[in-house]
Amino acid sequence: MRAVVLRDNALEVRETPDPVPGPGELLIKPLAAAICASDVHYMDHPGSASRFVWDASRDTVMGHEFVGEVVAHGPNCTGAFPIGSRVTSMPILIRAGVEPLVIGHHPDAPGAFGELMLVSEVMSRLVPDGVSNDAVALVDAFAVGEFYVRCSGIGPGELPLVIGAGAIGLSTVAALATRGVGPIVVADYNDDRLQYAKTFGADVLVNARTADPYRVWLETFRAQSFQTTQVIFECVGVNGLLQTVVDECEFMARVYAAGGWYDAGTIDCTAATHKGLTMQFGGGPLPQDWYGTLDAVVDGRLDPTPSIGLTIGLDDVPAALDSVRRSQGPPRIVVHPGRGA
Repeated sequence: MRAVVLRDNALEVRETPDPVPGPGELLIKPLAAAICASDVHYMDHPGSASRFVWDASRDTVMGHEFVGEVVAHGPNCTGAFPIGSRVTSMPILIRAGVEPLVIGHHPDAPGAFGELMLVSEVMSRLVPDGVSNDAVALVDAFAVGEFYVRCSGIGPGELPLVIGAGAIGLSTVAALATRGVGPIVVADYNDDRLQYAKTFGADVLVNARTADPYRVWLETFRAQSFQTTQVIFECVGVNGLLQTVVDECEFMARVYAAGGWYDAGTIDCTAATHKGLTMQFGGGPLPQDWYGTLDAVVDGRLDPTPSIGLTIGLDDVPAALDSVRRSQGPPRIVVHPGRGA
């Protein structure tokens, strides 16, 4: 098959062997896939966990946010997903006797930046007719925001500060708006991305180049006569930003670190202690967030497609990933891998 192949520290669009479905696996043809910042993190910060394997000597096909058409069944499949049906799944490949593999982040679990890929039947869900491929491809990203907002326990009467209006920031705004939380204060350096945030329900937009987000939050807090703790969703993940949060946040703030933390530096624990800070990292999305977000998309309660700023083919993926590495471009880029692209 033709795919975007990561090997020897470089990406190349070329032929690589077709994946073969094992027991309980579906072979699908990706119809739409979304580029994620974690694809860049995977390339630039190889992990050691067995479910994430980066091997320069082997072909790896990334792409873990997807929807595809079933083209073949592996042994022992139930037939629940007929040939030609559309399916999606959490990006987890389950095989007997081994730790679950993350699709697109392991050489043995090829992802959606290619013409064929594998999913576990038990993890798959049918996509009904009439539901947009592109919308389903964005479920994974919007499930991340759902996870953090759910974990925060935030509700009406609490004032959130969302730092970053990229893909995860937008998903956080959407999850807050769904719960009736507001006003929602969002900070970013990019006016275009702030406008995306407004589309998903942000009320107060702060360009951090010209205004202090924490001061704007405080002014909004006082104007609303709120009497609750500050709730911060950090959705960027750059070196030093967590320490800025510690320095600038209010006493007893709750902080949810949703950014991709690979080179975030350190924080002053003493300063955090003096402020009574609560901080939560990672851990999601969990199945209830992921499949709940899929249900919201299928039911029409959530439309994530306004976050899409660019649609590309396989040949454009390497350049698009490089733009994500440089924090450029729209919040979401969707790939249509179609065979022969």
